[in-house]
Amino acid sequence: MMLRRGFILFLPRLIGLLVVACCSVSIFYMLACTPKGDNQQLALPRVHGPTVKEGYEAILQEREEQHRNYIISLKKQIAQLKAELQGRTEQLKNMQNQYPDPLDIQLDHSKPEKAQANLLAFLRSQVDKAEVHSGIKLSTEYAAVPFESFTLQKVYQLETGLTRHPEEKPVRKDKRDELIEVIELAVGSLNKPDGVSKAKPRLYTASDFVEGIYRTEKNKGTLYELTFKGDAKHQFKKIVLFRPFGPVMKVKNENVNMADTLINVIVPLAKRASKFRQFMQNFREMGIQQDGRIHLTVVYFGKEQMNEVKSILENTSKSANFKNFTFIQLNEEFSRGKGLDVGARFWKGNNVVLFFCDVDIYFTAEFLNSCRLNTQPGKKVFYPVLFSQYNPSIIYGHHDSIPSLEQQLIIKKETGFWRDFGFGMTCQYRSDFINIGGFDLDIKGWGGEDVHLYRKYLHSNLMVIRTPVRGLFHLWHEKQCLDELTPEQYKMCMQSKAMNEASHGQLGMLVFKQEIETHLQKQKLSSKKM
Repeated sequence: MMLRRGFILFLPRLIGLLVVACCSVSIFYMLACTPKGDNQQLALPRVHGPTVKEGYEAILQEREEQHRNYIISLKKQIAQLKAELQGRTEQLKNMQNQYPDPLDIQLDHSKPEKAQANLLAFLRSQVDKAEVHSGIKLSTEYAAVPFESFTLQKVYQLETGLTRHPEEKPVRKDKRDELIEVIELAVGSLNKPDGVSKAKPRLYTASDFVEGIYRTEKNKGTLYELTFKGDAKHQFKKIVLFRPFGPVMKVKNENVNMADTLINVIVPLAKRASKFRQFMQNFREMGIQQDGRIHLTVVYFGKEQMNEVKSILENTSKSANFKNFTFIQLNEEFSRGKGLDVGARFWKGNNVVLFFCDVDIYFTAEFLNSCRLNTQPGKKVFYPVLFSQYNPSIIYGHHDSIPSLEQQLIIKKETGFWRDFGFGMTCQYRSDFINIGGFDLDIKGWGGEDVHLYRKYLHSNLMVIRTPVRGLFHLWHEKQCLDELTPEQYKMCMQSKAMNEASHGQLGMLVFKQEIETHLQKQKLSSKKM
């Protein structure tokens, strides 16, 4: 009885404790599980506030609104990206239409033969894109990619830098291997039977190679033009090869017959009779005796020393039995452009190669062949880079005597430099000169007219062949800086004069001449004391 009474008295307390525990658990659950807002935790429904169900509905509605806004924002971004992608696609299509790729290269490795054919087709397309068959329009005279020339032993290059020489052996193995490979491939191509002629073909060797020129277009490949001796005098074989960043490919194999190709050498002149006498000695030996397919046109300005010049011309004509010359006299102020233009237009014969020349130029018979080989009517004009001679008195000042002119014409770093800033000496067909519009006759005096004509060709579709040549020299002559020049002009004139006088090393020896002599005297005194 006592136990039952005690249990009855304890039961209400136990029920109260259970109720308190359940309430505590409920409160803890609500605090822990109630959803939070963006910035703070949502409060429990208050006594006088909405019910728990209404609170959750409000929270769900708020979250749904946030998700709806987020989805709308994503849709806008996707629409913008689609519009941008469509725009880029249209640009790509326009570029493909402007520069179509007719090959549609797809290298399917499961079909090696088709992959090889597609690759070969792509390499051939590089030939079409490069400046091989025709020239392209260029914006300035500096945009032209110059050629470099080479023989079996030497390379003649423009970009000498600080360590390379204008004429040197191909020291670098890659360059040496490259040129050897090209020559061997050209010889192999020449010796390959054509399947037409029944006569026993001539066997070509590397010794038949005369000269070659090459240049690299960085995004396309390297173009090589090689000239070999032909089957007869004045006949040549010309091989054009192209390396489209892959195997060398034969582009052209043609016979070039220059036996009847005449060159009209046009020389504008005023006074300078002694220089003309020297020029005619070179012209007689190289042009008349060795080449023989040449005409000379002299356009003379004024009358001073004119009779002496005509006498030199007539004496050469008689002694060499040479009748292919024209003498034109103009009673006006000297203008180089006007003289060359008059001389070119005066010609009445068939289309002829014009060689615009100055009286202080020395050329070889090999250069005249280069002049013919690098010009083609409606296709190519030739702008050789000549080698400019330093002052012989400085170069050979330590010698007992100055060597003869022929002995001075050596392409070395100490004897001269490539005159890559000059465009006056050029070979081109008369038809191209007339079609391009000739010289600007508003330019008076000496200089400026050559660059103007050069730019005309660059802006045309003709190919401009620009390369240093080993058979064309600018002979040194004293440069006069007139007192009438402004201080700035006089300074520039003296800088140009210094550049033409000697190399940096030779000029340095002149500057420090006193120090060198003092040092030598000290050495002599020291040796005597010992």
